This record gives sequence, structure tokens and C-alpha cells, in this order.
Amino acid sequence: MKKALVTGGAGFIGSHLVDKLLKEGYSVIVLDNFSTGRLENLKHQENNGNLKIVKADISDLDFIKPFFKGIDHVFHLGALADIVPSIVNPLGYYRSNVDGTFSVVEASRLEGAKKIVYAASSSCYGIPDSFPTPETAQTRPQYPYALTKLLGEQLVLHWGQVYKIPVLSLRLFNVYGPRSRTSGTYGAVFGVFLAQKLNNRPFTVVGDGTQTRDFVFVTDVANAFFMAANSDCRQEAMNVGSGNTYSVNRLVELLGGEVIHIPKRPGEPDRTFGDTAKISKLLGWSPKVSFEQGVKTILDNIDYWRNAPVWTPEKIATATSDWFKYLSK
Repeated sequence: MKKALVTGGAGFIGSHLVDKLLKEGYSVIVLDNFSTGRLENLKHQENNGNLKIVKADISDLDFIKPFFKGIDHVFHLGALADIVPSIVNPLGYYRSNVDGTFSVVEASRLEGAKKIVYAASSSCYGIPDSFPTPETAQTRPQYPYALTKLLGEQLVLHWGQVYKIPVLSLRLFNVYGPRSRTSGTYGAVFGVFLAQKLNNRPFTVVGDGTQTRDFVFVTDVANAFFMAANSDCRQEAMNVGSGNTYSVNRLVELLGGEVIHIPKRPGEPDRTFGDTAKISKLLGWSPKVSFEQGVKTILDNIDYWRNAPVWTPEKIATATSDWFKYLSK
């Protein structure tokens, strides 16, 4: 039986990855501090004897190191993930996403883990020059979240280079699906829109809604992590996207509801669209869930967002005030 350790395993993507690993016969240890992850995300696995959940701060190397002993595959997804709050809390993001990543790769090295797969972010590209955007595109992060995730990727790849640990970095585009974050921070569009829909509030569309995003379904992403760990590929960064890009207006159309427009934010791209040729070639991975299928699955599970915060234009303006203060030209 292979042994896996998943940081952030009680979170959105992490919990789906844990499901995949357990289904494939792994023994799994989850490290999560539950700042955004939820035990509820793994409740359906509570009687699974192959799952161990540990509350831990991944930046505490001495505490987490023993859990890496005998681990085959380390999946590092633990991070602070929402972009807007990173403007207000750069220290927290650095400690989680950079110091935390250092602890994970060092614990992996010291305890002899056989492979590390890191959850990187397509936000490293900033506002790209070309679409679909290849891994060779210039990295130019626009805000602290993007920078800290890129620094984390550099740590992982450097540990692979120096200490000869097989590592892979997956640059995730706009991941969506059941269990996406419901924390009190203003974050991903799906969590915002679903809470608004449940409370009969209009969708707060940034700008005119024609901006597009490479929305990739969470189970496809979990499969990418699994395939990456079980491949012979190493020392590479790869995009994980849907192979397409979809407008926010199209999302609103699929969700169904009224719209109110709020100001466009500086430093955000009008388009995200990842070139997935590399991951297709190296891993044989391709997405299976269409955007329409994915949105339907979310709507079928919409009660998950029943207690999520409801964002109004006024609340969003307050939450993003520092964003405009620092990123406006």
C-alpha cells in the first residue's frame, strides 16, 4: 500500500484528492490547520481506516516532520488561497505559502519522501502576453498571493534540483466544483455567486462580465495530481487547465439570476487560458468534465454554500479598498 501525505487535505481541492487517493488504495495522512479547510469535507471518509487527519501548522517543521516518515508521495496543497486578502495580510500569506512550503520540502527531504507534487498557481503569469499561455511565459505576479505561490514553486523545484528529490509543480488555473471555499474572506467567484443565489441576491459581476477564465473542474485537477505522482516525470512545472476559457457572463447564464456590476479591479487579467499541451504530452492527462456539466454538478450541491457569507457591493468595496489603494496606477 502506497502512503501519501496531503497538506491542506481538508480543503477544497485537497479533499477531492484525498478521495481519489483512498479510492486508489493509498494510506493517507492529512495535515491541515483548518483555517479554510473543513472537517465536513472529509466526513464521508470518517470510518476509513486508511485516513489519518492531523491538525497542524505546516510552517512548524519540528511538529510536522515525523508525519513524513515512510511517505511515498507528498502532495502540497496547504496554502492561503484567496487573492484579495493577500493585499491586507502579506505576512500571513508569506508564512503560510513560503515558510510553510519550506517546511514541507525540508521534512520531505529529511524523511526520504519519494516524490513531491506542489499546487502552484497560474496567477504567476500576471497579465499574460499570449493565449493559451504556455509554461515558458514570463512570470510577473501582480499581488502577494501570486508572489508567494511562485516562491513556493521555486522552493520545490530547487529542492528537487539540489537534493535530487523527484518534484513536479502543477500551475492550476481557475479550479471550481463542490466544496469550494466558503470562508469569511472575499474570494473565488463561484463561492461568491452561489451564496448570492441562495439568498436571492444579484450576482456581483466585476466590470462588464466579458472577462474570461479557464475554469477547470476539481475532479479533473485531483486526477492530474494523482497522475503526476505516479509518473516518471520530474523537475517540471505544468499548467492544469480546461483547454478552454469561459466568460463570467456565461457563468451567470448557467447559474441563472439577476446581475449588478461592480468596478473592475486593477492588476487582474481580462483573460486566463492555459496551454495544456505539456501536461498532455508528459502525463497523458486531459480534462473530462465540461463547463456545463461542472456547473450543473455545483447547482446539484448548492446547499453546501448555505452558510457562506453573502457579499454585497458595499461589503466588496470595503474588502477591496486596499486592493484599489495599492494596485491602481
